[in-house]
Amino acid sequence: MRLERLQDLCRLPIALPVAWDFFSDPRNLERITPPWLGIEITSDLPPRMHPGMIVTYRVRPPPGIPVRWVTEITHVVEPTLFVDEQRYGPYRFWHHQHHFREVDGGVESVDIVHYALPFGFAGRLLGGALVRGQLRKIFSFRKTFLEETFGRLDRPPDPGRGTG
Repeated sequence: MRLERLQDLCRLPIALPVAWDFFSDPRNLERITPPWLGIEITSDLPPRMHPGMIVTYRVRPPPGIPVRWVTEITHVVEPTLFVDEQRYGPYRFWHHQHHFREVDGGVESVDIVHYALPFGFAGRLLGGALVRGQLRKIFSFRKTFLEETFGRLDRPPDPGRGTG
């Protein structure tokens, strides 16, 4: 099984506790998922995630065929990390780390996803670029939503570069 890796970074001008309150509320998943995925959460969700929590939902990725997905929150280290893993769904393997840390002026959120497509080489050949592109679009939507909701924290200047 060959694992693919995708990483995304978002910097927001909010305090770490504010970021944690938002991201640790599993009910916000629908808000940060693009409408074209047609996500529908089918399990009852508490206001705060916890290790062992199971989330069930349906998504309708292009071309709109409904796919059932079950994930488990496997790790929670408040307020800096949580991990969700697929238990049933479209991937052969799915492990999604959500990291949060304070930075000057706000918080940095880093998503690291390791995934494997079903059907081995054939799955990678037929769907690898498509899936990677869709995942990038999902993270782009999420980043835009978060920046519209909380504001954008620009990267600080590189201390190794001169100003003149």
